[in-house]
Amino acid sequence: MQYVWFNWSIIILVVWYVIYRFKPTYRKVMLKMSLITAPFGLTEPLFVPEYWFPPSLFNLAETTGFDIESIIFSFSIGGIGAILYQLVSNQTITIINSEERKLKRHRLHLLILYVPPIIFIILAYFTNLNHIYCGVLALFVGALATLYCRPDLKSKIWIGGLLFTLLYFIYFGSILLFYPKYVELFWNLDELSGILIFGVPLEEFFFAFSFGMYWSSLYEHLFWKKTIRKFNINY
Repeated sequence: MQYVWFNWSIIILVVWYVIYRFKPTYRKVMLKMSLITAPFGLTEPLFVPEYWFPPSLFNLAETTGFDIESIIFSFSIGGIGAILYQLVSNQTITIINSEERKLKRHRLHLLILYVPPIIFIILAYFTNLNHIYCGVLALFVGALATLYCRPDLKSKIWIGGLLFTLLYFIYFGSILLFYPKYVELFWNLDELSGILIFGVPLEEFFFAFSFGMYWSSLYEHLFWKKTIRKFNINY
């Protein structure tokens, strides 16, 4: 069991690499978003052991709360979540012109980008919710807030959430096929809903959907981009 979490993180990194290798038009987006997302792996002490307590390389998670696997995992899902919608649609990304940026709905652009961390901090500080629920709610509200100034991303946000949930379910199941007791051993199910769907904790589906919603639109929101039908590619 010592290397399951490490192997799991490498599996999603391999998925990232395959997309990066064979879809060169997405490389810039993937790399940017992966580098932005990787530091979130350092938030692992917020979830260990309250949410789960996996064995990790050098026993880091058990002794410090931090682990190398979380950084690899965060790096990988950041790039994948950002471009998954484009992989299955006939759309690409282009620049929003300066005139469009002046529209009234963009006045809250910067504030809306801070919605997820603000929501997370408020919930974590003022409630007794497990941090996984704080994170899920922060991402979900952040995605809904994004819709205010970026209604053009509506389909990308909702479908992106569903696509990432499907991918995540397949990814999660890949480990449970070989280690069916892994969740029971290392998730703190007594502090969660305790609901398992095909062996996967319900909270993991919540995370996947909310993450997929928010991250599918984050590149466009951060860098003033929009999705269009695939005529010309302008990253």
